[in-house]
Amino acid sequence: MALNYKQLMQTSITDIQHSYGDTEAMLYAQSIGFGLDPLESKELDYVFEQGRRPLQTVPTFASAIVPDMFPPGLGWDYNQVLHAEQRLHLYRPMPAAADVLINKRIVEVLDRGPKFGAMFLFEVDCRLAKDDTALFTLGATVIARGDGGFGGPSGMGPKPHRVPRRDPDLSCDSPTRVDQALLFRLNGDRNPLHADPRRADAAGFPVPILHGLCTYGIACRAILRTICDYDYTLIEGFDARFSAPVMPGETITTDMWQDGNIVSFQCSVKERNCIVLRNGKCTLTT
Repeated sequence: MALNYKQLMQTSITDIQHSYGDTEAMLYAQSIGFGLDPLESKELDYVFEQGRRPLQTVPTFASAIVPDMFPPGLGWDYNQVLHAEQRLHLYRPMPAAADVLINKRIVEVLDRGPKFGAMFLFEVDCRLAKDDTALFTLGATVIARGDGGFGGPSGMGPKPHRVPRRDPDLSCDSPTRVDQALLFRLNGDRNPLHADPRRADAAGFPVPILHGLCTYGIACRAILRTICDYDYTLIEGFDARFSAPVMPGETITTDMWQDGNIVSFQCSVKERNCIVLRNGKCTLTT
């Protein structure tokens, strides 16, 4: 059944009440690699609530607290859905615990034809319930590969950020654990592709693959560690495009280029010499 463009463009959900606490903040941090060295005090600040300082929060934690990122009943073939891009703008640093209000909407649905599918552009706004102040905006680009040719408008979607052509200014290697996907899925994404070897094999992967949003978080940890000296308040934007999956146990190398308050980045895996995250743009506070 073809997508209903008019109905999709009217899809929005407002004022979803949601709460999270320090358990969720620490689980997210640990699931993207914080605390691998229990003697590294600056990392411990993200996974231990009784440390030297109040609990620190990873900026990309925002991508994990929204329940069911995509509204229900979209009419797409979920088995052919591909998360292509993630965008984040923080209006203030993430608190370690909060009651929030969440709005979700579809910004646009672009028809790329039967061969290339439909491109969905989603947006989520999150506000603090106590005073209605803006906390963050999330954007996501999703390709529904089986749903093109529905008669909607054509287009290219958001223009990707271009990383510099020069050699990277800095690089950071982040080893992943063989059980990393099992840990990260506890943040809320229970897609069996990241846990069930049978589902992974049916999709053509030798093992259950790592979540793209886990790689996204690992890139944020690399920038926090390498450029920000673990000061999470320095990051106000974090955008990236997913280009290939990571197998748990591989080492992710984050290459970084800093130009003023913009850190361009991309991630690759050493074992396969494969770029897994492209067009990365981290915006620092000025």
